[in-house]
Amino acid sequence: MKLTASPFARTARALTGGLLAAAVVTVGGAGAASAAVAAPAAHATATPGDVAHKYLTESTHLTIRAAAKAAEAAMDAAVAEGQRVSVAVVDRNGNTLVTLRGDGAGPQSYESAIRKAYTAVSFNAPTSVLVGRLQQQPTLKDIPGTLFLAGGVPVTAKGSPIAGIGVAGAPSGDLDEKFARAGAAALRR
Repeated sequence: MKLTASPFARTARALTGGLLAAAVVTVGGAGAASAAVAAPAAHATATPGDVAHKYLTESTHLTIRAAAKAAEAAMDAAVAEGQRVSVAVVDRNGNTLVTLRGDGAGPQSYESAIRKAYTAVSFNAPTSVLVGRLQQQPTLKDIPGTLFLAGGVPVTAKGSPIAGIGVAGAPSGDLDEKFARAGAAALRR
């Protein structure tokens, strides 16, 4: 593998997937660098490339089973009130875990539910609250993937966001949020 770098910059790359990385870097007259990678590690013991524990963080993530439970509870609440909605649950990083598109839900509701869930977990606040923040900070709406309409709620563990639930398609954001809260409440049982 060959890397090219300017004589003024150094590049470091981390390799994952169980590879033991041994980089041998030589800089030539034109600033060219080369790196060699060793074979996969034969065992899972500490290696010279392991990072010290003090540089690591731990995070809590919602299981797929819990995400499905929350999505189904939100959808059940909407169906009980005769609403046609879509529901999305995203993880702490905003990655979609579960989506449900209800019978007869509008085509815009699917993407809107995902974006509401993403917004709620990103800001650790219900999207109905975040709508008010747009008055003071109108550029918030320019953040990719966000949607500042009521209907998204964060799911927290010890005060930290671990997921977001978004619902879209009901005639009002208040109803969407009510159904999203029903999904979050299912995780407290």
